[in-house]
Amino acid sequence: MARRSAPPASGSSYVPHPSQRRAVGGGDNEDQSAFSRFIQEQILSPEKLPGNLNMLTGLTMFIGGIFAVRTWGELMVPA
Repeated sequence: MARRSAPPASGSSYVPHPSQRRAVGGGDNEDQSAFSRFIQEQILSPEKLPGNLNMLTGLTMFIGGIFAVRTWGELMVPA
């Protein structure tokens, strides 16, 4: 069976992750702190934003539920 690989010296055979692409390209902001890079790459990144919003929505509903039960919990118990 014939080997199906890329010809020699054709470059990498994979597409790097967007955060690695920035690092390989030299990076556009070398003066950013580690915290700033974390916020940019993990929180505000367009490919991760939908999942982050889902987690934020779940956390908000959880905290809201605790607040509601602590505030109006006595009204839910039959007297």
